[in-house]
Amino acid sequence: QVQLVESGGGLVQPGGSLRLSCAASGFPFSDSAMSWYRQPPGKEREWVASSISAVGTTNYADSVKGRFTISRDNAKNMMYLQMNSLKPEDTAVYYCKAKYYGLEVWGQGTLVTVSS
Repeated sequence: QVQLVESGGGLVQPGGSLRLSCAASGFPFSDSAMSWYRQPPGKEREWVASSISAVGTTNYADSVKGRFTISRDNAKNMMYLQMNSLKPEDTAVYYCKAKYYGLEVWGQGTLVTVSS
C-alpha cells in the first residue's frame, strides 16, 4: 500500500524548533522526489522544500531558507523537516509529498502551531 505518514507537529513558542517526520511505504522511496508543503489557516497550500535524491539537491522557499532543513534517510524510507527559529506565520498543516514515475502521493498532514 502506497502511504505517507507525517508526525512531529505540535504547539511551539516563537523562536522554538520542531522536527517533522514523514514515513514512506509502498513505493520506491530512493527514486522519488520528496517535498514538504504547508497550508496556513485560510490560505492555499504552498511549497516549502524539496529533496531530489538522485541528484543530491535540496531547494527551499524563500520564506524558510536558512531556518528549515530538509533531509532524508533512504535506508529507512524517512524524510524529515527540521524547523528552527519558528515564527507565528509558520503556523500551518504540513504535508509531505512523493513524486515518482509521474505519480504523486500525499500524506494526511500534521499541524504546527507557533504561538506564545
